This record gives sequence, C-alpha cells and structure tokens, in this order.
Amino acid sequence: MNGPAQPASACTVDRAPVAVIHLVRHGRPLQNTNIAANRWTLDPNGHGEIAALRESGTLPATGSWFSSPEPKALETARMLTGAPVTVVSGLSEMARPAGWYEDFDSLVAQALATPDRPAAPGWETAASTLRRIARAFDRIATTHEGEVLILAGHGTAWTLLVSALTGAAPDVMAWKRLLFPDHLMIVGSEVVSAWGAWVKS
Repeated sequence: MNGPAQPASACTVDRAPVAVIHLVRHGRPLQNTNIAANRWTLDPNGHGEIAALRESGTLPATGSWFSSPEPKALETARMLTGAPVTVVSGLSEMARPAGWYEDFDSLVAQALATPDRPAAPGWETAASTLRRIARAFDRIATTHEGEVLILAGHGTAWTLLVSALTGAAPDVMAWKRLLFPDHLMIVGSEVVSAWGAWVKS
C-alpha cells in the first residue's frame, strides 16, 4: 500500500443544509456464520450497552430517525427511541457473503484503501457502498432540510459516509475502535463528537 488511504471514491454528498447529523452504530450482533451478516439480529447480552447509550443524554430529544433495514440496526434504533423510525434500504452495510473471516479487520482496511476492488470474493466494493449510501443520505437531507437527523446503521458504511461528509480519507483506525453501539455527531462538515465520546470515563 503506497501512502495514506484516499477517499473511497470521487463520490461526494451533495446535500441540503443540515444542522446536526447523529450517526449511530448498531449494538452487539448475535453472530451466525451460517447466514449473511445483513440478517444478523442483536445479541440480548448487549442490550444493556444500548440502554447505556439511550440513558447517556447523547442523543437528541427530538429529531428525525432513519435506519438501515438490517435487523441489528433497526432493532438498535427502536431500542433507542420511541419515535417513528423510517427504514432506508440504501443505508445497509457493505455487503458480503455468509462465512467467517479470520482476517476481517485487514479485509475492511483493504476495502477502504482500494475502493474500486472487492476485498474478498462476493464483497461489495467501498466505492459502490459509498455511492449507494450517499444517494440515500442526499434524499433524506433534501426531504428533511434543516432538521436534526439520527441515522442508525453500520461501522464500515458510516466510516465511508463520514469521509464523504468531511472530505477526509476513511479513518481505518477509528473504524477499528468502534463500539457496540457507538455514536458520532457532525455539524456541517465537522465532527464535533467522535466515536466513543459518549462513554463516560
């Protein structure tokens, strides 16, 4: 690999002004290598961690909620709010087949560093993932201009979206440190509350 990772593609987010964007990574999943990760549900043993985020005061009292259609993301959103949650198919995670990947972290880093090539057979590319997420986000932002947005989704997908919103390269190290669940807040194009900052020391 030569030099630092570059933005995942030339795709940018051409959005209407949004005051505040909250990105939520889903809670701990119940891993099952016999089915694709996009069908995984939440691990009941991790429900307390989601409750901790809800009770932390990090999330806004009002705003418009959206979620990836994947069960672990939608279940997380519904545990975090009693407000309606709109499911948006384009917010799903970078697709990959069922199976266990011993070198999963290295494969994700490779996917982010070489966005036009799949990191493993059957994987969606980072460039394709970002184009899909950016289109979905643009539609949300245009329809809900000026509103506080809360989006529940996935680590790799959000790493790509943060890159597009801020103009920075995908932050692989931040991805590796992500929690289940986790939260990041962006105002304009600036990250004002990073992943993990919600956890009280």
